[in-house]
Amino acid sequence: MLFADVVRVSESVRATRSRKTKTEALAEVLRAAGDDAELAAVTAWLSGELRQGRIGTGWRTLSALDVAPAEEPRLTVAEVDATFTELAGISGAGSAARRKDLLIELFGSATSAEREFLIRLLTGELRQGALTALVAEAVAEAEGIPVAAVRRAHMLCGELPLTAVTARRGGAAALAEFRLEVGRPVRPMLAAPGASLEEALGEFGGEVSLEHKLDGARIQVHRSGDEVSIYTRTLRDITAGVPELVRLVRALPCSSVVLDGETLALTDAGRPRPFQETMSRFAILEPADGAARPVPAGSDDPAVRPVASTRELLLHPYFFDCLHLDGRDLLDAPLAERRQALEQVAAEHCIPALLRPDAETAAEYFDGALAAGHEGVMVKSLTAPYAAGRRGRAWQKIKPTHTLDLVVLGAEWGYGRRTGYLSNLHLGARDPDGGEPIMVGKTFKGLTDALLHWQTAEFPRHERARDEHTVLLHPALVVEIALDGVQTSTRYPGGVALRFARVVRYRPDKTPAEADTIDAIRALLL
Repeated sequence: MLFADVVRVSESVRATRSRKTKTEALAEVLRAAGDDAELAAVTAWLSGELRQGRIGTGWRTLSALDVAPAEEPRLTVAEVDATFTELAGISGAGSAARRKDLLIELFGSATSAEREFLIRLLTGELRQGALTALVAEAVAEAEGIPVAAVRRAHMLCGELPLTAVTARRGGAAALAEFRLEVGRPVRPMLAAPGASLEEALGEFGGEVSLEHKLDGARIQVHRSGDEVSIYTRTLRDITAGVPELVRLVRALPCSSVVLDGETLALTDAGRPRPFQETMSRFAILEPADGAARPVPAGSDDPAVRPVASTRELLLHPYFFDCLHLDGRDLLDAPLAERRQALEQVAAEHCIPALLRPDAETAAEYFDGALAAGHEGVMVKSLTAPYAAGRRGRAWQKIKPTHTLDLVVLGAEWGYGRRTGYLSNLHLGARDPDGGEPIMVGKTFKGLTDALLHWQTAEFPRHERARDEHTVLLHPALVVEIALDGVQTSTRYPGGVALRFARVVRYRPDKTPAEADTIDAIRALLL
């Protein structure tokens, strides 16, 4: 298959708003893919991923290439995939020169359209979350099998290319063979913003678990015998960096377990430290050039903080779900049953929960959570299964103010005391149909001097264009925004605008694929 065929389909998907048209176009190119390796590569690329993972090549490297494009398409899928594999394997002395030579050869063989796709793929701009969901639907359509079977297999194996190859080889029956495997992370279940505590309680008829909403970092813990693995919400393995958590999990009274939860650092008084201090233990951004650097520390700390300086901060786990215990998978069990298993194995380390509270007790619990320094509460349906990798109404987060995770699309140069700094942020919501992020507002409120310094140094690394007043970014950074509400507006393409938006913090633990959708924002309309 020609690489140009994949590029053509990607362009057609970007050009239409119809989810059905997108899915049909994707299914067509998946059917046309040749052997398993070709199908796996095409599936990965159309999802905005590389089969090889990070290959140490990003925007700064690509923008420095000086080679004319090819006149006609001649690259094959196999040739491009082989180049990515070779790039991923380069290391040691002379690696930068070898990487540059390979990229020059690749880009010199690519047409202008193919080069644009390569840049978007290698810089992560294609990763918009809904793309993965669309490609999963396309896999189902291409093979004539239920999309639920594809989603479940993807959830359990964690690799959509493998899911696509398995579906082609054996259909729904082969996909059904995937099981939760201890040691292999599953995509975490996500929560939706809730309008109010009263509405959430009423929606579930009182059959809820009310839990503290901690301001920590999501972790997923796997243990088989003495082997322990710990993953972030993006499924990054952080086991080596959190030895205190490994020791604790190894001491739990079980032989095998998979737990979902949060971890955070505490003050001497037992109150949660700021989110950025917890994240500083293991949250490292890996920029486009492949070199690791610390994440922004947040609104009250230096913008660049060495991770090693906070090694003395001990992390405390707070688990809220149990997906497997001693050979028994619990993904499909209701939360009430999973909670019993959790308390059986990790009672001392559970997030406090209140089961089936009345309205008055729930309100007191909410106030208590805030008084203890937490963000709010989670309201969870006791009858719902664990919907891994999905954001649904079964889990709702209730906070005293609305907050949204949005994509930074650009920033304007400041004036007055902010002259010389990138300040006013352009904010975008995720398109649930896989398109570009949709702009919903701007804000410069909440930006401290530390964040202004950090933004001005960091944003050019993600730059895609600029003019005299504004630097536009490839979608890579997620920021948490507090707001007083949402109103209809013709100023922005989404038809809505944020009211009194202000920066809370950056979210280095989240990708643009996990940003809130335009639909979630429209649901907050007054």
